[in-house]
Amino acid sequence: MGDSLDRLYQAVLAARTADPASSRTARLLRAGRSKMAKKLAEEAVEVVIDAMNGHSDAVVRESADLLYNLVVLWAA
Repeated sequence: MGDSLDRLYQAVLAARTADPASSRTARLLRAGRSKMAKKLAEEAVEVVIDAMNGHSDAVVRESADLLYNLVVLWAA
């Protein structure tokens, strides 16, 4: 898992200079820490709700979004 997070982190770092019109990551980074933190919180809540409802597939998908948004915040 560590290698996957490292690759994701490197990809996020590389996207810092990308065009925000075509890069979700660049757009999020330019939106600022408040926006990044809000996105992280939203994804965390979605993971919790799906877990409580027993939606295992959704927990996996939303967890991936949660990790992505956490890595973007790390890169910031």
